[in-house]
Amino acid sequence: MRMKTASYHEELIESLRDPVERAAYINAALEDGDRRVLLKALRNVAEANGGMGRLAARAKLSRESLYRMLSERGNPELSSIERVFRSLGLVLRVEQQKPHAHAH
Repeated sequence: MRMKTASYHEELIESLRDPVERAAYINAALEDGDRRVLLKALRNVAEANGGMGRLAARAKLSRESLYRMLSERGNPELSSIERVFRSLGLVLRVEQQKPHAHAH
């Protein structure tokens, strides 16, 4: 019997080092529609890519303001989110919403 050595969180953080996985993870968080889910996802991505201090430096934000904007109660401005996305190698795009299938 093989013992599991890595936790789910550790495996998640490891996977978020991959740019394709990172983009898919953030897209899933955006699709959820809950701002708190997106902020948690961004905290996880930051952890996977050098931590909040490194992300703050790359995004040209203070570490304190980054912690505040990504906190559970954070309410970041779009310009700040765009800076964080760019520093992670991501872009924010808009797509036409697909019409919902109607039940008959």
